Amino acid sequence: MGRSTIERWLAAASIYKDRRILAIALMGFSSGLPLALVGATLGVWLAEAHVSLTNIGFFALTGIAYNVKFLWSPVMDRAPLPWLTRRFGRRRGWALATQAALIVAILFLGNSDPGSAPGLTAVFAVLVAFMSASQDIVIDALRVDLLAEHEQGAGAAATQFGWRVGALVSGAGALYAASFGGWGFAYGLMAAFVLVGAAAVFLVNEPRDGAAALKPQASFGEWLEHAVIDPFADFMTRHTWAVILLFVVLYKFGDALAGVMSSPFYIAMGFTKIEIANISKIFGTSATILGVFLGGVVVYRWGAFKALLVCGVLQMLSNLMFAAQAVAGHDPALLIFTIGIENASGGMGSAAFVAYLSALCNAEFTATQYALLSSLAAVPRTFLASGGGWLAQHLGWVDFFLVSTAAALPGLLLLLWLMRRAAAVARGAVRG
Repeated sequence: MGRSTIERWLAAASIYKDRRILAIALMGFSSGLPLALVGATLGVWLAEAHVSLTNIGFFALTGIAYNVKFLWSPVMDRAPLPWLTRRFGRRRGWALATQAALIVAILFLGNSDPGSAPGLTAVFAVLVAFMSASQDIVIDALRVDLLAEHEQGAGAAATQFGWRVGALVSGAGALYAASFGGWGFAYGLMAAFVLVGAAAVFLVNEPRDGAAALKPQASFGEWLEHAVIDPFADFMTRHTWAVILLFVVLYKFGDALAGVMSSPFYIAMGFTKIEIANISKIFGTSATILGVFLGGVVVYRWGAFKALLVCGVLQMLSNLMFAAQAVAGHDPALLIFTIGIENASGGMGSAAFVAYLSALCNAEFTATQYALLSSLAAVPRTFLASGGGWLAQHLGWVDFFLVSTAAALPGLLLLLWLMRRAAAVARGAVRG
């Protein structure tokens, strides 16, 4: 690699010194923080409180807001907030409002008693998930509006980095805090950490471009047209919109199929909880952070399409490491290698994918369109991969991971078609 090539890559990496990127990482931290508080961390608390396994299973439904957030995203995309919009702008005003409400919801959840009133705990968990999903809507829109198209890869990497750190804090960090001061203290501390995201809002200016706020006197019909119908109608003006949506659903399918069965796989291979925590959680998070950083640089250097292809192929091939691990069995050294490759390539793929989704959004409808795309992107994790356990049980681990590798191919084939289509359109535009 020549000196000039190295200098170009270093110049691409310099985007991470931008203050906007720092703010986006801090907002990503605030975005990743609540998920475990209504998921894995809450599950430990429920088990400690002797809530039945059946009821603990039903608590998973409290997070459904993350899958349907596009339903109320038009309001946050277009509607102004009294005083806050005038003082801070629409994007920043909505961010501060949702973060304040999220802090209150987490405090309510932390002061509930799942042992004696699990129903009330569930209500507060639903409230936390709703405010968390709402925060995601406005933070994603703010990120997209703040950055130019060629900067979206770095923005995606920054938000993924912050999200991973936030999830680690509300996962392992909350458990440590609960061991020290109890669950109320732990959730109170997590509520305080949301202020990190609030502080980040003040590091950036309100984006100049973006959706125009609806006038207060607008009729319901006008609101419905401009806030709900227009964003989806705008997206459907793309000639390949249906293929794009199918690609969004399938790009991470292989990764999600393997990931949903990773924990049972570790146990089946004889790894202890300590080994899983050290290798999969702590080392794995570090590998993912490295991956999203590299993915952001690749997008900045090569563009979204080429980055999606390279990172997608790496992401697909990483599943073969799990097949090798299944053959080797309990081998901690190989597991380090497996987790390192899988998490780094998955992080690269995530950064490129988020950058692509961001670039698809029209600045006039950012919040609504990104909420729709990100909801579709969650389909593999929540629905398509739900049959992973049945496949693993009937195929065995080696064949299961071979199938999960093959499951990535449809998304990559759609990507190649989209790339060829975009190239053909570009050639036609040049000739024109």
